[in-house]
Order: sequence, then structure tokens, then C-alpha cells
Amino acid sequence: MSKAIVLISGGLDSVTLSYYLRKVKKIKDIKLVFLDYGQKSLKEELFCVEKTAKKLNAKLEIIDVRWLGKISTSLINKKVGKKKLNNIKEKEELISWYVPCRNSLFLLIALAIAESKFISKKERYSVYIAIKHEGELQFKDTTPEFLNQMNKTAKFCTQKGNLRFIAPFLNKEKEDLIELSKKLKINLENTYSCYIGKGFKKIKKKTIPVHCGICGGCKSRKKAFKFSNIKDPSFYKN
Repeated sequence: MSKAIVLISGGLDSVTLSYYLRKVKKIKDIKLVFLDYGQKSLKEELFCVEKTAKKLNAKLEIIDVRWLGKISTSLINKKVGKKKLNNIKEKEELISWYVPCRNSLFLLIALAIAESKFISKKERYSVYIAIKHEGELQFKDTTPEFLNQMNKTAKFCTQKGNLRFIAPFLNKEKEDLIELSKKLKINLENTYSCYIGKGFKKIKKKTIPVHCGICGGCKSRKKAFKFSNIKDPSFYKN
């Protein structure tokens, strides 16, 4: 495929995927799709997404799905104190951060964009998502089974284009992506994993987003850098 629509959050995984498609797969026409669903880390995520779009000279489309945030049960969309964050039990970790049907909805939105492009301009885009192996605690919508089912859905809910979803990192660990990002010379200061959103900090005249250090996203990021043996350039508040 010579054209790609990439679902991007500004996180390490989706930013690395964007660079991978450009530098390794040599895809020139990359369209980044970012979803605003009322997440608390919106400003920090957008900061990283815009940096990526500029660096790759890629088109960026920001889509308003804030209605999802209004019905979300996730702490990603709700105010939460440090005490509650520290007291989340392991068995509650997944459901605490889970946004109902998020990946399914995002993929279908990107699919609609892709089908529109094919019908109107005969341009065929594949839709890419950076889901990967999450270990023992894994959301159902980041698994091979999920991707297979979504591709069956894509086949029956579109009329034209023979479009599909692709997840190149499906069987990779986060530390694998950190190692890949180093090879691709990605500035990981401009990636954001925090679910909470802690603003920005000036370090040596550079503006970088601040991670809370204790939410599920930050824990996963810290752990992956530890196992990768690559220095973590992130700034954590805790």
C-alpha cells in the first residue's frame, strides 16, 4: 500500500508506527488521524502529534468525538486524585482506564475516511493502528482476535475499496518499540503516555510534556524503558 491513514495519539507506540511507515515501509502519503474524546491529556497528546506531523511532513486531521468522553467510565476522562491512583488494585487496573469501545470506534471512523477517499478520488488507503502485546493485563481491543474481527467488519460494512486494518506491532512488546524508535532516531521526549495530563516543563530551553508517573500509562512506559536498557528521556512528576 502506498497510502496510509494512521490513528495517532501522540503516544510512543503510534508515533513510532508513523515513523516506521515513512522510514521503513517508505510510504510517502501518510494521513494522521487524531481523536479528541475529552481526554485529560488532550493538550499534551496534541503537542506530540503536531510535532510528529511536522517532522514527517504528514497531513493531520483532528476529529471531535467528545461525546465519547461524556459517556466514558474511564479515569482518562474523569478527575482523579493521587491517593485514588495509588490505591487502584491490580484487578481493577484495566477497567479503570478502559474507554468503552474506543479502538472499535476509532478504527471505524478511520475506515469511513478511507472509504470516502476511495469512492471520491479512487485513492486506496490502509488504516494502521499501533496496538501491541500488553502482557498479562491486556485490553480485549488490543489483541489479534480483535483485529481479525474488525477486518471481518470492514469487509461487510464497506461498499468499495477492499479496505483493511493493519497492526504491524501486534506481537511486539513496548520495549521492542523503544528499541525501534532509537534506530529510527525518534525524539521520545515528544511522545506522551500519561493518562492524566500534567502540562509542560521547560528544560534547557526545550518544552516537553510532563508525565504524572503513577497512572497506568506511565507505569507501562517506565517498565518498558527499564527492560529496554535505554535511557528514559521523559519527565515524571512522581
